Amino acid sequence: PDLKVDSGQIELKDVKFSYGEGAALNGLTLTAEGGKTTALVGASGAGKSTVFALIERFYDPQEGTIRLDGIALPSADPAEIRERMAFVPQMGTLFSGNARDNLRYGRWDASDAEIWDAARLANAADFIEALPHGLDTDLGEDGTRLSGGQQQRIAIARAILRDSPILLLDEATSALDAQSERLVQEALEHLMEDRTTLVIAHRLATVRAADRIVVMEDGRIVEQGTHQQLTANGGLYAHLASLQFGLESA
Repeated sequence: PDLKVDSGQIELKDVKFSYGEGAALNGLTLTAEGGKTTALVGASGAGKSTVFALIERFYDPQEGTIRLDGIALPSADPAEIRERMAFVPQMGTLFSGNARDNLRYGRWDASDAEIWDAARLANAADFIEALPHGLDTDLGEDGTRLSGGQQQRIAIARAILRDSPILLLDEATSALDAQSERLVQEALEHLMEDRTTLVIAHRLATVRAADRIVVMEDGRIVEQGTHQQLTANGGLYAHLASLQFGLESA
């Protein structure tokens, strides 16, 4: 069937998946509501990245179903699925070439005016303007001319330009200093508006405002709710929050 994205709701039902030994996901049922932000929290190996890999259809589940706006993903073309998604990784992935090509990688037909609009929303316009040749500046192998925070803002501008209804974020601020984190967080807020957003969170401060926080352990969901609900429940999330925020979460 033709993959039309309306609300962008993603549903996983009774999903089981294994890379070989041991289950990465063990009967996972999860709904990411259209236009809302759902955060995935949990220790390394809990299954968060596997959820992303299945949603992008790099793999299909061994059991259970995954649907996007009611359409089962195995019946849709992987390229069509990925066209409707933008992914911002933990480290902004850049390639050799100029700033313009790195920015429009998500949409090659973008005009310079559209590129600059996206750069402004991503808090990237100032440093791009300051480059020796602006958009025509070669960024070096893997973007080595830019700092980590600048690389992240290029990746966010690229996602803004792509303008996909679904956004996947792998904790895009975890490797940054405080000032870069603030600029990147502001840029992400622009990007997340009115989109179905799934975010893998390592630092809980970045997901306090999520519409729903899903706490994963050993490929299962052990808790879900808002930051306030989960801290009041005294479970795994409250424990993680107390380690990260101390008395702040009380």
